[in-house]
Amino acid sequence: MPADAGTITRFAPSPTGPLHLGHAFAARFAWERARAGAGRFLIRIEDIDAGRCRPEYAEAALADLAWLGFPSEGEILVQSARLPHYAAALARLREAGLLYPCFCSRADVQREIAGAAAAPHGPDGSPRYPGTCRALAAGERQARLDAGLPHSWRLDMAAALRRVPPLTYREAGERHLADPSGFGDVVLGRRDAPASYHLCATLDDAAQGVTLVTRGEDLRPAASLHRLLQALLGWPEPEYAHHPLICGLDGARLSKRNGAVAIAALREAGFTPGQVLARAG
Repeated sequence: MPADAGTITRFAPSPTGPLHLGHAFAARFAWERARAGAGRFLIRIEDIDAGRCRPEYAEAALADLAWLGFPSEGEILVQSARLPHYAAALARLREAGLLYPCFCSRADVQREIAGAAAAPHGPDGSPRYPGTCRALAAGERQARLDAGLPHSWRLDMAAALRRVPPLTYREAGERHLADPSGFGDVVLGRRDAPASYHLCATLDDAAQGVTLVTRGEDLRPAASLHRLLQALLGWPEPEYAHHPLICGLDGARLSKRNGAVAIAALREAGFTPGQVLARAG
């Protein structure tokens, strides 16, 4: 990316339902920072989860964003078209000895955690994997792989941290200590999808030349993990900007699951883009 390209931001919806006011706020947040930095606003469709994502939602999202005045100012990247790139990144980490196969199901992990006296949790609030399959002997691992047993690929966090110096990430012009250790042996290659959000998002930010990653403050801890992946795989380091989450009258975060009003419904009801953005806050 040329040095004079300005600030490159992106908005990356998952097409699992219609966009709502929370999405409008997040898109505007990224768009305004691209404008302020004399750069470009890009769109990425994060449709790696084939079981939940639908093409019609992706088309509707692009229509909503264009109507709001936030069209992509460059090629729209679609994750489902980039599976070989994620496979190649996973292969690099495997060859470096930083991944191991995990044959535990979600139920297995929950049972293991339930049996622990005080199960630790990651920065995102999810229970941290206790490392069951990390202790498998090499022969046993290979036998299970040869048998075709379902498995995910986990990052050996301790091994990964030994490969990099102390890491920081940059936000609002300041350096913050990155501490990915709290995530434990996080899944990077899922058994129900080619790769995890963390791997795909970090790789694609690098591929799109994103210089400022904008997202909700609930994802702030992910910056530490993404800095680790960037360091391990030689990807460029962007800056980060985290925005507040938009909540409904009940104080709950707006989401598709809790029935947040769709942008398309507001448009059909006669609202203008300006009115919708004003409602978004």
